[in-house]
Amino acid sequence: MTRHMTRRAFLNSTAIGAVMVGASGVLPKFARAADDYSGMDAVAQAGLVKSGKVSSLELVDAAIARVEAVNPKVNAVVATAFEQARERAKGPLPASPLSGVPYLIKDLDDVKGLPTTHGSRIFGDQIAEATSPTAKSAIDAGMIVLGKTNTPEFGLLATTESLRLGAAHNPWALDHSTGGSSGGAAAAVASGMVPVAHASDGGGSIRIPASSCGIFGLKPSRGRFDLGPNKMPGDIGVKNCVSVSVRDSATVYALSEDHGAAAVFKPTGLVTGPSKKRLKIAFNTQNYFGKEPDADVRASIEATAKLCADMGHEIVPVKDPLNGEEFIDRFLTVWASGPAQLVALAKSKGAKPEDVLEPWTIGLAEFYAKKPADSMAVSLAYFAEVEKQIAAFMVNYDVWLTPVLATPAPKLGVQAPTVDFDTLYQRTIDYVSYTPVHNVAGTPAMSLPLGMSSNGLPIGSQFAAAKGQEATLFAMAYELEQAAPWAGRHAPVYAG
Repeated sequence: MTRHMTRRAFLNSTAIGAVMVGASGVLPKFARAADDYSGMDAVAQAGLVKSGKVSSLELVDAAIARVEAVNPKVNAVVATAFEQARERAKGPLPASPLSGVPYLIKDLDDVKGLPTTHGSRIFGDQIAEATSPTAKSAIDAGMIVLGKTNTPEFGLLATTESLRLGAAHNPWALDHSTGGSSGGAAAAVASGMVPVAHASDGGGSIRIPASSCGIFGLKPSRGRFDLGPNKMPGDIGVKNCVSVSVRDSATVYALSEDHGAAAVFKPTGLVTGPSKKRLKIAFNTQNYFGKEPDADVRASIEATAKLCADMGHEIVPVKDPLNGEEFIDRFLTVWASGPAQLVALAKSKGAKPEDVLEPWTIGLAEFYAKKPADSMAVSLAYFAEVEKQIAAFMVNYDVWLTPVLATPAPKLGVQAPTVDFDTLYQRTIDYVSYTPVHNVAGTPAMSLPLGMSSNGLPIGSQFAAAKGQEATLFAMAYELEQAAPWAGRHAPVYAG
């Protein structure tokens, strides 16, 4: 049953395991690896620390050993803070359901004293002077930051292959993409380095790598978390995490959601299991261009729909309500406004853009420069209309099921930032045609690792709900995790 707790009760809970158990009353079983912790999720690890069976330092040392063993193969972790992590693990930690658990922060967010490169050469090796709100929430919850994870330049691509940080490699097939932009986070979790890692999502950047790497990822509603004072017009990005289990993501989410006076939504609290309510689920496999995905993807999503129907949910075939051509033009106009500012910044520093920025970033800036002067205002007005349109669509349904991506993870190089701009543009909009709508509409959406391709690559199923309805998604995720468990299914490159 879905359970909600106040933030204070949640943080002060003395029954770390008990509040997270399933109907059986026991902790879920997670496959064990060589160090006895790498197959456990974060809540289970924290439970060991609270019980006194394991120290936080033991967890940290074990995670560091896994990073050192596996990272040379996948390039998920791009900056480390091992000694700082060990020192923090030795000291007193706050009472929290995740206290003492090793964690990684995506290299688009600041952690004081660590480099923040944004996957780009433009800022060199700058060291953060402060910690971002979402990173701070993890630290305040007692999680131990081991370092930073790989990301494409400024999160601008659906693959993690920056010239600054190098390509992240998919643990399921090292010559394939991890997805992006939280590709390093997803690769770290999928390869067993850590059970959960910080991630962010501006057009699919939590769900895309979760799908590509066979793990769980939920994008919250826009406005659910306090992201600080520096949000810009058209900023559709949100923060959360990727994880091996649903309960890890639900716990990070509950610890991070905004409880302030200006919070957009009433806090969800901790969701701990499935709901008995049967849902009305909108279902389509065609994208907003009217195109079907890869055959393996289509078969996987259809299998997910059948699984949901077998569990008693109502499946309603629908057509994607958006006009894809108009949507993608407006979306990329807003998306390209950031690169336009980066090119201007490079020039203001006296640098040639091509020396400090990638070809894809420069191409987006040129794309934006060709737009009419009012294009940003027009696009933002269009975003507002899409938000209303999707809200009206979701009134009729509890959940909306689609693919996450048009294909399983492509090989590295196919979507690299050095590919000719026009070619990469077309590849990107074809590949990523199911996720951006939820960033524009502000709706929560998640990827569940329910399928595999014929050549052994993970395929995620995307479920979305109306704004503010994360509880519905988490409850659905728990139910599907029980019906088609993925916890013991490990990538070929796995720590242990």
